[in-house]
Amino acid sequence: MDQVDQGWMARVGPEGSEPGRGRREGSGGEGNSPSAVGGEGLSLPAEYAAKLSKDEINRLPIRRWEGPVQVIEDEAGMERALRELVRERILGFDTETKPVFKKGVTHPPALVQLATASTVYLFRLGHLTDHSGLSCLLEDAGVLKVGVGLGEDAKRLRDVFSFEINGMVDLGEAACRVGLASRGLRSLAATFFRCRISKRAQCSNWESRELKPFQITYAATDAWISRELFLFMQGLGLFDPDPLVGGRCAS
Repeated sequence: MDQVDQGWMARVGPEGSEPGRGRREGSGGEGNSPSAVGGEGLSLPAEYAAKLSKDEINRLPIRRWEGPVQVIEDEAGMERALRELVRERILGFDTETKPVFKKGVTHPPALVQLATASTVYLFRLGHLTDHSGLSCLLEDAGVLKVGVGLGEDAKRLRDVFSFEINGMVDLGEAACRVGLASRGLRSLAATFFRCRISKRAQCSNWESRELKPFQITYAATDAWISRELFLFMQGLGLFDPDPLVGGRCAS
């Protein structure tokens, strides 16, 4: 079992980046999105250029979100959450889907995770009947939704409710454009933050009647670290300093 390291520094990376309330433990973008700065004029520190091996990543300390999490399972909770989220400029974004163990079987996404600087919101899609507020937020080009593999996430979400993609930024695609070997969420966190994101809950049942604490922590961590990675990469010059355009959903 991993041991807690109480010596974790609250800040890492370029000046101004702040990983927030994480804890360290011992040893496709589409639509209107900001462009990554690539190739000419960009020189990344050598420490970020090489891809870490699986063994090297596994030796890194674990980090997880330990701040507030709101699990949204009814329309009243969704309305309250969206009132807060539409005021944000940058949201960490991810989805979770019940795993498939039989050929030919598919499941729609069961969870949408959205992270602010202080709180992570988990929307249980199967418990909600009206997804129009989420649709509006995802279509809002004035609120960036940042993460990894967003094209596939968006495609699967359209099986649950319809929306047009705006303001989505795929960190993996940005990494690719500047020649970084790391593309996935886990490898990007290892490269830039020298930490490991646990994937233990990835294949758990996201459609279960109640989410277990380890599932909530896992889901919240993925959305939170996505937001922190965007801010870090922006600090390195991989994104425009103020890329937001477009309007907002009415609150």
